[in-house]
Amino acid sequence: MCSISAENLDKPHAVCIPYPAQGHITPMLKLAKILHHKGFHITFVNTEYNHKRLLKSRGPDGLNGLPSFRFETIPDGLPPCDPDATQDISSLCKSTTTTCLGPFKELLAKLNATYNVPPVSCIVSDGSMSFTLSAAQDLGIPQVLFWTPSACGLLCYMHYRDLVEKGYTPLKDESYLTNGYLETTFDWIPGMEGICLRDFPSFIRTTNPEEYMIKFIIQETERSKNASAIIINTFEPLEKEVVESLQKLLPPIYAIGPLNLLLEHVVDDKNLGSNLWKEETKCLDWLDSKNSNSVVYVNFGSITTMTANQFIEFAWGLANSHMDFLWIIRPDIVSGEKAILPSEFVEETKERGMLTGWCPQEQVLSHPAIGGFLTHSGWNSTLESISNGVPMICWPFFSEQLTNCWFCCSRWGIGLEIDNNVKRDEVESLVRELMTGEKGKEMKKKAMEWKKLAEEAVKKTTGSSYVNIDKLINEILLSSETIKQ
Repeated sequence: MCSISAENLDKPHAVCIPYPAQGHITPMLKLAKILHHKGFHITFVNTEYNHKRLLKSRGPDGLNGLPSFRFETIPDGLPPCDPDATQDISSLCKSTTTTCLGPFKELLAKLNATYNVPPVSCIVSDGSMSFTLSAAQDLGIPQVLFWTPSACGLLCYMHYRDLVEKGYTPLKDESYLTNGYLETTFDWIPGMEGICLRDFPSFIRTTNPEEYMIKFIIQETERSKNASAIIINTFEPLEKEVVESLQKLLPPIYAIGPLNLLLEHVVDDKNLGSNLWKEETKCLDWLDSKNSNSVVYVNFGSITTMTANQFIEFAWGLANSHMDFLWIIRPDIVSGEKAILPSEFVEETKERGMLTGWCPQEQVLSHPAIGGFLTHSGWNSTLESISNGVPMICWPFFSEQLTNCWFCCSRWGIGLEIDNNVKRDEVESLVRELMTGEKGKEMKKKAMEWKKLAEEAVKKTTGSSYVNIDKLINEILLSSETIKQ
């Protein structure tokens, strides 16, 4: 915790509350740092569970790097669990929706009663934490919702109600998962013409008419219409038509990404990080010893799990490609058991492969040795890859990762999709194509073009995202006229 001097009590005070998962905490902390740089006092609200994980990964002083930037906690309402595990998404959504509003309001009251902290003037909440809208309305302050998926992912979520009302979901029975039904094509969503049902976020792949995640998403997207504004971590050239489509459905939308590039304008304490696992940095030294564009980076994010067989197929596919690789293997990546690689694999790849538990991904993706990225297609990973001109092999796991994959492969020309039923021969051939094939070279060229556009979007004073962050502050966060009644 930190306090401020009396002369700073007139600062605007933004309370930032992410959905309690790694892929949501990371972009919210980036946005909070930018707002802090722009003159805001920041209170960053994690769940007690994740705050303990952050303290464990960052060290006891790892969250005390900036003045006028404090961390607070609220309970998530779930029973205790493994301190290094990712919590179940459905259970977390239910719990935050039903239990977190009371503690959040109590926290806001405490902040407003603290003599050396400026009064809370706005709330920046994750789009999946819309219960906070009630608290903002009680205080009569503006609230923006930060939807951390891609714009295309959010647009799919906005049409979940239509899919239910038109009878596309729930599925009639499990045969609809394999009988070609998921290949049904849609042409009535502006900005996403030609998308198939299989490319929608995965929660629609259910036979349960009471599927909670579908109801949750419809609830959250409907509530989003009551926000003062919506923030998306994207840049206008990348998802222009999709953002235009969203503008017709939601309050004012501000595309302010890529946040990882926009943050480069901010001087802060680099120790103030968001990783819930301890980062291993030896891989950066290992990359220094490798040639330019010679290494495949493999990371399936913070939530993806796989079977032991899928894990082994990925391993032998990488080995048989004969490419150098850096593979991030979380302790919980194999569902229900430890991730154990065959000794033959370790021996065969010891000269050209590096395995580690977690890493500073942005530094890895910006390293000149990285030539390609085998990814789960989470939005943070996808956008960081685009920002660094790195083409991808996409193995989407769930949610809007499927939509991101479709856009990478079909619209942006920077991805190759791998079948969910992983086979080592396909892994081998796709890795080789990515790194040395003609298709891979075309993807690299296209990725570099997107990188240039991303850099232009965050260019100081003139970039669209740079301009949008100032507009967001001046038009919404500092304006009492934006409050929704």
